[in-house]
Amino acid sequence: MSSTRIPTSTSVTESAVIAAPFASVWHLIKLESFASFWSALDKSEFVKDVASDANVDVVKWTFKDGTVLEVKQEAHSSIDHYITYSVISAAPQLTYSSVVSTVRCFPITTGSNEGQTFVQWSGNFSSDADAGVIEDAKFKRREALADLAKAVAK
Repeated sequence: MSSTRIPTSTSVTESAVIAAPFASVWHLIKLESFASFWSALDKSEFVKDVASDANVDVVKWTFKDGTVLEVKQEAHSSIDHYITYSVISAAPQLTYSSVVSTVRCFPITTGSNEGQTFVQWSGNFSSDADAGVIEDAKFKRREALADLAKAVAK
């Protein structure tokens, strides 16, 4: 192992207050719907050969830069308002072994942001993810949250 590797946290969490009602935001937090708000995505679609298994949701995200990720829904709660997914394949291949991400939504019920939505998007990467991967994930999440805010403001 190279001694030039910079030690880094292998997790990232970004969040935003979205100036829209909770129902408008939560409605878009489905793996197959991410392309409807995230400007980096060209399309998001169910993987057909997996869709026949009612217990497994795998969605292919095709990014505008040509990157293709297959993401598997690991957990979902319409009661606690979160979705957790992992990347199960990537082209080009990722430089790290794995990542599990969670998007959580919370209705803001009081205070100056009452009636709006708090959204948190975290990612936990395998220990072989370097600082560049974590920084990239941070900025992608910030961009996607800003895109989500624009999408529900329309």
